[in-house]
Amino acid sequence: MNTDQILTYIKENNIQKIKFAFADIDGVLRGKMIHPKKFTEGLQDGYGFCDVVFGWDVNDAAYDNVKLTGWHSGYPDKDCRIDLSTLRNIPWQDNIPFFLADFSKPDGNDLPACPRSLLKHIVKQCSEMGFHAEFAQEFEWFNFKETPQSLQDKNFTNLEPLTPGMFGYSILRTSQQSAFYNDLFDLLTQFNIPIEGLHTETGPGVYEAAIIHDETLAAADKAVLFKTAVKEIASKHGITATFMAKWNADLPGCSGHIHQSLWDKEKKNNLFYNPEDEHNMSDLLKHYLAGQLYCFPHLLPMYAPTINSYKRLVEGAWAPTTITWGIDNRTTAIRILNSNEKYTRLETRIPGSDTNPYLAIAASLASGLYGIKNKLPLNISATEGNGYQDTRNGKLHSNLFDSSIAMKTSPIAQELFGAGFVDHFTNTRLWEHRQFAKSVSDWELKRYFEVI
Repeated sequence: MNTDQILTYIKENNIQKIKFAFADIDGVLRGKMIHPKKFTEGLQDGYGFCDVVFGWDVNDAAYDNVKLTGWHSGYPDKDCRIDLSTLRNIPWQDNIPFFLADFSKPDGNDLPACPRSLLKHIVKQCSEMGFHAEFAQEFEWFNFKETPQSLQDKNFTNLEPLTPGMFGYSILRTSQQSAFYNDLFDLLTQFNIPIEGLHTETGPGVYEAAIIHDETLAAADKAVLFKTAVKEIASKHGITATFMAKWNADLPGCSGHIHQSLWDKEKKNNLFYNPEDEHNMSDLLKHYLAGQLYCFPHLLPMYAPTINSYKRLVEGAWAPTTITWGIDNRTTAIRILNSNEKYTRLETRIPGSDTNPYLAIAASLASGLYGIKNKLPLNISATEGNGYQDTRNGKLHSNLFDSSIAMKTSPIAQELFGAGFVDHFTNTRLWEHRQFAKSVSDWELKRYFEVI
């Protein structure tokens, strides 16, 4: 619907409240509910938000190492603009109209810290190169019979999973939780996040969902909304859902794999497919793949943004540790699926479910396009067998500090995303590392308190 149609819809349906939100640097939705009058008045010039929303971390602690905002700037308002094309009603909240927003400006001088605005720039570059990109992100997450209050009361220990034991692809477990399971599938579809597949994964109370692919920005919007929507639907059932990459050292981590392909502008031909090639891979796909492999060390925090992300990226945990690719190989950083033209795609397997989808997808697309622009050769052959043992092209950084320093000092990262974004984002990641480094963990207490 266009602006006039939306305003008519609001008036004719006597809508008295509207929700909108945007994703912060961690991919957490921040927003508010507004009156229709406020909504109408802000459509042209935007809605003022204190820019601390990009100046604090996931626990609302103000960064002390960013230039974009802070005590030095007085935390002024920045204009947030609603994207009318993102209208959807929230079925589990009386069908309240909802919109996504970002900090893009008509003159293109966007707020460097806004993840959605950043992705829009990469999508524009892709279109200018003559391509239409399709993306989809899939997520794994754990469900617990807990509430926010019980988590605090238990100090996040001795939590009760939704279901016990390791039971991947279980029909039984989902039948035992049919009300929640069906609500997830049905309500997400009604919320315009159609699910391709939903099932249990191996682990107590863990689910996996694959979102049907879409054009890049819409796919990222759906991925961002998916995580919050799942949490809200779960809460209705007395369940808490977590998208931590690795919540328990003894259990598998949670992935956020990204599937992608490039098509012609008419969306008729998959440009990644070439039936004459040994692996059905076009030269374009090979350059795109080479670009991602080359850029991984420069952009890793965009795929693995938290301290916890790197607890998942360990050998034998169904997550990659090496800069590798393979044909339908789940031990490599990139998996190529190439059975036919319709489904030929590249799967980036580094991201966990804790990623900010806008940033992870931006990194995927930008690095792939970088490979195409520079005609990077695919100078490493496909990994056959165990990707953890294939170190021909090096290994991924094993912690957030090293990966953030590498990105902060990388000319490639600045070329792809601009100095303003790189400086702000990497400083937020280094802040995250500092908060972790000065904390005292349960592991340290148990190991050292009495004995040392």
